[in-house]
Amino acid sequence: MKTVLVTRPKNQAGAFVSQLEEHGLGSVVFPTIEIKAVEGWEVPDLSDFDGIFFTSPNSVSAFMARLLSTTPEQLENLQKATVWAVGKTTAGDLLTHGITTEPVPKIADAVTMMSEIGEERIAGKNFLFLRGNLSLGIIPDVIGKRGGQCTELTVYENLPPSLEDTAAIKAMLEEGKLDCLSFTSPSTATNFFEAMGTTGLPDGVKIAAIGTTTARALEKIGITTDIIPEYFDGPNFARAIAEALR
Repeated sequence: MKTVLVTRPKNQAGAFVSQLEEHGLGSVVFPTIEIKAVEGWEVPDLSDFDGIFFTSPNSVSAFMARLLSTTPEQLENLQKATVWAVGKTTAGDLLTHGITTEPVPKIADAVTMMSEIGEERIAGKNFLFLRGNLSLGIIPDVIGKRGGQCTELTVYENLPPSLEDTAAIKAMLEEGKLDCLSFTSPSTATNFFEAMGTTGLPDGVKIAAIGTTTARALEKIGITTDIIPEYFDGPNFARAIAEALR
């Protein structure tokens, strides 16, 4: 049985592990990011913004937890706001709070989403971007270039894996027990190779990225991506990996 390394946080890995199992693949879960809510920030007046951006389920959970516990009256403002979400999962998490989003692009990354938003919707307007500490800053960069203003609010941070877990994964790689390394965000990829201390990998180990943004992050650190699914979601990602490993 071929084995895939899953680098998602533990609380998000279960569905993807099951999807890999459906294709006859084994998995090892090694969270290269653990999510921790950032303390010390306040929910701004959401009625001040022309649009609000969420780029991951983590941004939704961290922001909504703070909003509901400190300023629940702001929920109505968020429900009335123009909201963008990167990916169906993020949009679905928002919908559970009664928050509808703009249409989600087929290719679920920030670059594609911003390319589908007309410039007239950005110029001269004010936006809120809920981010993690490792955000690449694509959304505020595009907003600034198009004449808009963007307030960035870091609501969660990514923590690196433990030294003990890192040592175990290094050993598995050296022993040829991992056939594919899968990455679902730029931060999972960056954190993995920082933890390993090298970008060198044994021959035959394939690299899988869930989308082009993650693939670009891998390219920046000198890693070539072997597998990118046609559609950037878990089921298609698992299918693409299975096809490549046959």
